[in-house]
Amino acid sequence: MVADRLVHCDGTTHPIPPPEGEGKLEKSDFMIRTVLFDLDGTLADTAPDLGHALNTLLAEHQQAPLPYEAIRPVASHGAAALIELGFGIARDAPRFAPLRERFLTLYRANLTRETRLFPDMPEVLDAIQARGLNWGIVTNKPAFLTDPLVEQLGIRDDSVCVVSGDTTAQRKPHPEPMLHASKLAGSRPEECLYIGDAARDIEAGKAAGMKTLVALFGYIGEQDQPQDWGADGLIRTPRDILDWLD
Repeated sequence: MVADRLVHCDGTTHPIPPPEGEGKLEKSDFMIRTVLFDLDGTLADTAPDLGHALNTLLAEHQQAPLPYEAIRPVASHGAAALIELGFGIARDAPRFAPLRERFLTLYRANLTRETRLFPDMPEVLDAIQARGLNWGIVTNKPAFLTDPLVEQLGIRDDSVCVVSGDTTAQRKPHPEPMLHASKLAGSRPEECLYIGDAARDIEAGKAAGMKTLVALFGYIGEQDQPQDWGADGLIRTPRDILDWLD
């Protein structure tokens, strides 16, 4: 179901499209040249393939598969979090590193078995470019997974930058990858909008001086409180991005 209102970080809502008058965003307040996206749970729906890799690994160890509903909220937090979820062991356990490596091997072999851009996202990316803006990706996913995934999704040539978790010395929530992305895009940080579905995304974007939006259609867990992350707004569908840009 398509929402008819944007949700702001203070819990208030904003009509779509913005009406004339009160509550309308002024152009002087929102001059954006670059839109940057988190990858997992924001640009692409990767949880089905991450879940497939985890359940394959569980089966290899004679353990029952986990339901997709349990895996989805954890999908944005990377391989280590998924191993913790599936096997219930700490990251310093002797079994942890081998399990993580095997998980990554399984996942790398099936990056786009079911993974697709979120519904309407291809049209949103086209509309961003039609407005004379550019767009890119900033993810904590390592490059050996990010690069083939972006290629297989067919979006590499259109993106102005792809910053992976090992592109810079620091990862989100540190602002370094965000600042690196803005340089690659040819924009100042304050001319960038960053969209993500995790608290670290908003923390990184704010620390870099960017506008930020929370993608509520992403991998938000029941325990998450996105209204408290300090973002400039919360969006329910990819198309809501265009209303912010307009």
